[in-house]
Amino acid sequence: MLNRLENYYDAAPRSAARAEEFGPLTLFVREGAGWPYYARPALGHDGEVPVAAVEKVRARQRELGAPEAFEWVAETTPGLRAAVEASGLVVHEHPLMVLDAEAEALPALPEGFTVRLVDGADPGLESAVAAPYAAFGAEPTPAAAAQVAARIGAGLTRLAAAFDASGTALAAGQHQPVGAVSEVVGVGTRPEARRRGLGLAVTAALVADARAAGVETVFLTATDDTVARLYARLGFRTVATALIAEPAEENAPEA
Repeated sequence: MLNRLENYYDAAPRSAARAEEFGPLTLFVREGAGWPYYARPALGHDGEVPVAAVEKVRARQRELGAPEAFEWVAETTPGLRAAVEASGLVVHEHPLMVLDAEAEALPALPEGFTVRLVDGADPGLESAVAAPYAAFGAEPTPAAAAQVAARIGAGLTRLAAAFDASGTALAAGQHQPVGAVSEVVGVGTRPEARRRGLGLAVTAALVADARAAGVETVFLTATDDTVARLYARLGFRTVATALIAEPAEENAPEA
């Protein structure tokens, strides 16, 4: 399973980013609008990583104006953590979860809301793209909706959203299929609509869509153990630990 996820992690960013190789590390550099990418272990590398390699990648990220971020799976590349910590980055742990093949439970949708898949011509596209940004206190770029529409049209992204009676998306998320594997990403609920189960309903819609398309492995990274327990209600189980490294808050560059 972890090997399958590693192949996905290496393949998925390449549809929207170029890959720059730094020995045991690969830096993905986003091309166009959207959330920036990160560096991660080169596919197949599971040994030690020199601190110098991490520092070389960080220097390149600063040169590009990209976040100094690294993402990897603890159990797959255990030798990377010491190197990124020695370079001064802080490592955060998150549950890495895979959907059980037999999972069938679906959450009840709160009254007054609808959940649907959104395509590039949907009038709710812009609010669906904006909802996860709002969840994290950010604003989408002017080109964000057009980029998502293009990815939907190319079969690279599937977008689902929960809409209120006015047709405004209050929660949304995506899954991004690569062959028989897809990751659920960017699920977020606008602050004023939280604690209503909308994010879980969106995730359930994405899971159903992935399965209907023949995806065999659906996975996601939960924020923490509390959120992981919510996803467990849909049949996700923790299989490993996803690690994200970034500068300490006091050292992080200003936005």
